Amino acid sequence: MPSHTPSRGGKPHTIRIIGGDWKRTPLPVLDLDGLRPTPDRVRETLFNWLGQDLAGQRCLDLFAGSGALGFEAASRGAARVLMVERSGRAAAQIRANQTKLGARNIEIAEADALRLASSLAPGSFDVIFLDPPFGDQALLMRALELAVPLASADGAIYVECGDPLDVATIDALAGWSVVREGKAGAVRYHLLRRENEE
Repeated sequence: MPSHTPSRGGKPHTIRIIGGDWKRTPLPVLDLDGLRPTPDRVRETLFNWLGQDLAGQRCLDLFAGSGALGFEAASRGAARVLMVERSGRAAAQIRANQTKLGARNIEIAEADALRLASSLAPGSFDVIFLDPPFGDQALLMRALELAVPLASADGAIYVECGDPLDVATIDALAGWSVVREGKAGAVRYHLLRRENEE
């Protein structure tokens, strides 16, 4: 019989937006198996790397889950944030949070991440967030293959996973390098950019 950790007092967990227009706003997060919101400290570090202001940028949150990364980007002025989430329950919670914030710069697609990514236009995103379920290396590799062509010329790809990312061993990342990386508990996180071809 699967064991589920009940939410405290039956209430949903919450995440808190770190910066931007909705700074300190709490958002409920469902207690679902495999749903692992990016920790506050990691989000704070990531958006220090990206720059606090994402005005005009187009962002893709491919395995949205709680929507923590996408909401953070939208709060910081991103022009468009496309969140993709396969779980109907998780997607419904993201929609409820979008309504709560009145976030017009967010689009939510309840869909398979890989299938949807393969249909998107090349070069159409400035920041791509990849935080697939930990432990599925094949899924992460396929997501990277699909994400690389979607990134704009000076775009960035953020990868969160359980192990360090060795770019040299991943064919899809030829010409890319890890420009920043960190570790928080079991979470390894990496910011990738194209190498300058000068």
